[in-house]
Amino acid sequence: MLKTERIYTKPIDEDGYRILVDRLWPRGISKVNAHLDCWLKEVGPSNELRKWFGHDPAKYPEFKERYLAELHDNVAYAILKELVSSHAQENIILLYGAKDEEHNQAVILKEQLEHDLG
Repeated sequence: MLKTERIYTKPIDEDGYRILVDRLWPRGISKVNAHLDCWLKEVGPSNELRKWFGHDPAKYPEFKERYLAELHDNVAYAILKELVSSHAQENIILLYGAKDEEHNQAVILKEQLEHDLG
């Protein structure tokens, strides 16, 4: 099962493969407390796109479109797909730092992975 979870929240589900999908390490989180299996920072939005978006929900539709375009040729996204496929028998948790739980790259990644991997 593919899930998203905010890294600042006490881990809801530690039973699974936990992947941080932010380009920047979340402030105030130690690597020990993150309970990560993998950090795929290159799958996060580019710095330019991240700064442009600024977590403004009004920009989310265009952010999603631009981010999906970035993922098209992103080697890290191919690695992420492989990780999800190889851990298909366990939960996969995409971790992110954004406060907005509905408008962030992890939500987009989850939707795209579900589409690509059926």
